[in-house]
Amino acid sequence: MDEPSPFDAQSLLVESETLDAFLAELAAEAKRRMPGANGCGVTLERDGRPYTVASAGSTAPPLDEMQYTIDDGPCLEALRHDKEVYVTDMAEETRWMPYPPFAVDRGTRSSLSLPLKERHGMAGALNLYAERPGAFAEADKERLRLIAAQASGALVLAVRIADAQQSAADLQATLRSRTVIDQAMGVIMGQQRCGADDAFAFLRAASQNRNIKLRDLCVQLIQNVTGEPPQEGSFQPRK
Repeated sequence: MDEPSPFDAQSLLVESETLDAFLAELAAEAKRRMPGANGCGVTLERDGRPYTVASAGSTAPPLDEMQYTIDDGPCLEALRHDKEVYVTDMAEETRWMPYPPFAVDRGTRSSLSLPLKERHGMAGALNLYAERPGAFAEADKERLRLIAAQASGALVLAVRIADAQQSAADLQATLRSRTVIDQAMGVIMGQQRCGADDAFAFLRAASQNRNIKLRDLCVQLIQNVTGEPPQEGSFQPRK
C-alpha cells in the first residue's frame, strides 16, 4: 500500500466550503491514515457542552454520545484536560464506568483521543476507535499527533470564518428588518404628518401595546396599506 501524502490541514480547510465540511474531511482523513481504526469522531465543546461535529465510520457516534451522557470518558478527558488518552483494551478498563463495557458490546476494544488545543473558549478532541486491543502503535500515535497539531490551528481559523459568516448573516437580517421598519415609518410619517422620531415612537408603542415584534408589526402595516409585502431593497423615509 502506498504511503499517504503528508497531511495538510490548511489545504483541507481551503478546499472546504463550510466548517462542517472541513470537520467531516478531517475525520475521514484521520481514519483513512489509520488502517487499524474503524471509526473516527471530532468532538467540540463550546459553552461547556460537548457534541460530535463530524464522524467517519459507524462506530464513533454512539461511543461519543455515551460519553456525553455520563459526562465522562476518554474523549472528554482528552478535551477537558488537554492530554492524549490511549485505551489499549476496553475489556480491561476500569475508568469511566459504565462506558468501557458499552464500547466492548459494540465491538470496540481500543481507542485513542487527542486534544485539539483550546482557544477562544473552544476545545476539541480527535477520537479514533478500533476493533482489536492495542490497535495504535507508537508510529500511529505520532502520525495522529501531527494531524491533531495541524488541525488545532486550522480549526480555530475555521471557527472564526464560520462565526464571521454567521455575523454577516445576522447583519443582513438586521438590515432587512431596518428596511421594513423604515418603510413603515414612511407610511406613518405620510399619514400623521410627523417626523421620523415621532413615527418610530408611534410604531414602538403599538408594538408594545399589541405584544408583537416591531418588524412583524411593520410588515402587517405595509401589507395593509399597499396590499403587497414590504420591499427588501434600501428605503429612506421621507423627511
